Amino acid sequence: MMNGKRNQEVQPEEKPLMKGTLIRGIGSFYTVRDRGRREYTLRCKKKFRRENLSPLVGDEVLFSPGQGEEHGWLEEILPRRTVCLRPPVANVTRLVIVIAPVPEPDMLLVDRQISRAFSQGMDVLMVVNKCDLDGSLADRMRREYELTGIRVIAASAKDGTGIEEVRGALAGDELCCFTGQSGAGKSTMLNALLDLNLETGNISEKISRGKNTTRHTELIEKNGIRVMDTAGFNLLEAENDLEPEKLRERYPEFAPYEGKCRFRECLHDREPGCAVDEAARKGMISTGRLERYRALLAETREVWRERYD
Repeated sequence: MMNGKRNQEVQPEEKPLMKGTLIRGIGSFYTVRDRGRREYTLRCKKKFRRENLSPLVGDEVLFSPGQGEEHGWLEEILPRRTVCLRPPVANVTRLVIVIAPVPEPDMLLVDRQISRAFSQGMDVLMVVNKCDLDGSLADRMRREYELTGIRVIAASAKDGTGIEEVRGALAGDELCCFTGQSGAGKSTMLNALLDLNLETGNISEKISRGKNTTRHTELIEKNGIRVMDTAGFNLLEAENDLEPEKLRERYPEFAPYEGKCRFRECLHDREPGCAVDEAARKGMISTGRLERYRALLAETREVWRERYD
């Protein structure tokens, strides 16, 4: 019997999206782990490319799982709390900067990373690896960074020095990311910390630089520690949208002297009557940190001027 209503096609009920954390990305495939620690292989929908949005390890995502051998789909990237551009990761709360006596640490690169971490409210931990080769580097780093709130740990993945202290600093709810120059020993350190078997490499004797052994970023969860192993790098580009006047706000050791300079808008760049400059001359703050700040300030000013060219 007809009731005058058009028969409607029954649509299959849509399943609710699942939530997980992106732990690995290789090529166009992404691995996501849900709260039950099940892992899913996903592809990205085209909308991410149209929106110029790339999934990052550490992203909290919504996804639809695949059926059987079929891959699922990454549907949505949830708002990020923090973003690192190099290494490209998301939602890091504790940045672990690994340096070593060999290769010689690029402290300007270190301060670039610290500046960006502080601007997003990240905690920073510095691990001085290979202290069995030279124990003085860790002591120097403690002096240079004692007023920044950065904890410095001397460690050696080779003989086990400091491993328990580093392990304790990583435990908890923090999402940690190991970062630093190629050859500093990040993967070797993680092997010692978490009893892993990550690939490691040696230092090139010819150029005294490390070789990249980590090919991709991966979020590792083990023994109550959540940490990302990332590829090493030796270059970090300048920020395009940083106002020169804002850079000084990323230096905690400058804070006690703000408002005490002769000029109200002093950028601590050798202006007459600069209280920060005077504090450095008296040994109250690190002269090395101040010199590197001024190098970054000069670069920031140049980039800021060129943004309209």
